[in-house]
Amino acid sequence: MSINILMPALSPTMTEGKLAKWHVKEGDTIKSGQVICEIETDKATMEVEAVDEGKVGRIVVAEGAEGVKVNAVIAVLLEEGEKEVPKDAAAPAAAPPTAKPAPSAAAATPAATAAKPAPAATPAPQPAATSGGTRIFASPLAKRIAAEKGLDLSRIKGSGPNGRIVKADVESAKPVPAPAATPATTPAARPAPAAGAQPVFVAPGDSRVPHTSIRKVIARRMLESKQTVPHFYLTVDLEIDALLAARQAINAVAEKKGTKVSVNDMVIKASAKALRDHPECNASWTEDEMIQYGAVDISVAVATDRGLITPIVRNADMKGLGQIATEMKDLAARAKTGKLKLEEFQGGGFTISNLGMFGIQTFSAIINPPQAMILAVGAGEERAVVRKGQVVARNMMSCTLAVDHRVVDGAMGAQFLQTLRAYIEQPASMLV
Repeated sequence: MSINILMPALSPTMTEGKLAKWHVKEGDTIKSGQVICEIETDKATMEVEAVDEGKVGRIVVAEGAEGVKVNAVIAVLLEEGEKEVPKDAAAPAAAPPTAKPAPSAAAATPAATAAKPAPAATPAPQPAATSGGTRIFASPLAKRIAAEKGLDLSRIKGSGPNGRIVKADVESAKPVPAPAATPATTPAARPAPAAGAQPVFVAPGDSRVPHTSIRKVIARRMLESKQTVPHFYLTVDLEIDALLAARQAINAVAEKKGTKVSVNDMVIKASAKALRDHPECNASWTEDEMIQYGAVDISVAVATDRGLITPIVRNADMKGLGQIATEMKDLAARAKTGKLKLEEFQGGGFTISNLGMFGIQTFSAIINPPQAMILAVGAGEERAVVRKGQVVARNMMSCTLAVDHRVVDGAMGAQFLQTLRAYIEQPASMLV
């Protein structure tokens, strides 16, 4: 019988994708392991291999189709002896997916995933009842029993972990008469609600540019970050004359080997070393606990024509500047063509966003959840500064650290920047 080829889930959070390109057509005979199509997710374009062998009987989803749901039928494969696709073969079926990501776009390996346990994998806290705006933690069974017995959970003391109300607590509790109603008071006048967003008027000559998948995700995640993460910002001016001199000396050797170290590569190394010195900053917030990462993985913002993506330099504190430079060049190139593997952009404990190449002196970046910090790096430029009572010219670079106050307090963030300053202003210390 015919076999449905289903839209694969190429990441744990993927619910839909775009069928960017077909590498086969109806009537083609395919083999297991052959690349049959390319799927565009919210972060990258990935090649998909066939699992089964047979002839392509029908292409169900056309090339370029967007919003294709995971497990939707995208094509139908004929087995040996079949000549045509049954009329109902294109209906979604409860068959196992017959496509898998190609090795060049494979899902994150267990080792890579373990290096950065995502907070999403942390057991979610149990739903909490509320009373007058106060959260009351109770098990679902306890809440159901309380509702049946007419009990007020706010009047019951929990005996479970952290005071959580459990079944035994509500079974032994007795209904308590509700307090007498107090005379109603005239509510204070409330200010009129703010007017909603104004509609966008499209005039002749205006263009409509549909949102890409990655642009939708960026919008959702940045809005969520600014609404739910308590940001605060710390700015420092770093003297980079010694850094520039060190870079010139390093490149005199590195360029002979085909490598060129950038200022950004040195900032990656310095940030990684500072995080290793301050492990409490290399962490993420969850409702139940803080996740403090063992590996120092640095995400680096890369602008592409599809939107922003953050490839990761893994274990950056343990790598030399030449290796970091080589990896970043490769990661940035493949990020711009949508060819990154999942494990190359999912995770990371700290992000660097550098707009110095555009002449931006200073800016504040938005934290990329679940990370707790992001470093915004401005342009290096000559400025007049005072040294020992004398006005002198120095090459300076402004950096602004955005911090999640739930994870890192002000003093802790300041200490991190002091350490970062020491590595930037004394670059030889990065090599020790």
